[in-house]
Amino acid sequence: MLKHTAFLLVMFLLLLLPAGHLLAQNPAADGPVQMADGLRADGKIWVVVAVFFTIVAGLILYLIRLDRKISQLEQK
Repeated sequence: MLKHTAFLLVMFLLLLLPAGHLLAQNPAADGPVQMADGLRADGKIWVVVAVFFTIVAGLILYLIRLDRKISQLEQK
């Protein structure tokens, strides 16, 4: 059980690793992002952030639950 949880954690962190390259982009070279500025000005950016984290949390919980079910089937 602990082995599978550690594996899932490592895989999750490895999936986040490429996201660091996205943060290195220079948005000033392309000009301002009008959609993001509009969402930020209206306060709706927090809705986008909340939906994003809800989806990611749901996927993580689904994978953990699926891993537990597969582990139970392997034990039988």
